[in-house]
Amino acid sequence: MGDTPWLDDREADAWRGFLRMQMHLEASLARQLATDSGLSHQDYGVLVALSEHPDGRIRLFELAETLGWEKSRASHHVSRMAARGLVDKEPCDEDRRGAFVVLTPQGRATIEEAAPGHVRTVRELFIDRLTPAQLDELRAMSATVLAGLGVGP
Repeated sequence: MGDTPWLDDREADAWRGFLRMQMHLEASLARQLATDSGLSHQDYGVLVALSEHPDGRIRLFELAETLGWEKSRASHHVSRMAARGLVDKEPCDEDRRGAFVVLTPQGRATIEEAAPGHVRTVRELFIDRLTPAQLDELRAMSATVLAGLGVGP
């Protein structure tokens, strides 16, 4: 235990501040989504990932990787969203064990309706509180940490 590189006060303050900021931002964004659109933060992430693909479809394992989820978590969440008509699951002809997750017309309408309010809230709570230089530094810091974790942009 003597060789543990403990955080000094500056490092601990930065780390704890980051964690508190993340926790409060996520809670505020989740409340906004639930209130305005009935979506969870996780629902929104799935719909965004699908809507960013031209045909609104992605392999389940790719969706899980995009969201940083285990495949089983993604599968269960997609099943719940399918029951609400937001997405469909379709078999994959090339891989009988695989599946595609497909954005339904209802899912597309839902994300198109939810996105403006969500973006306004992101801007109000986060983007507009930072200077352009701070945003550039945040982008650089995020890229550095993500690269160290082996995660692409």
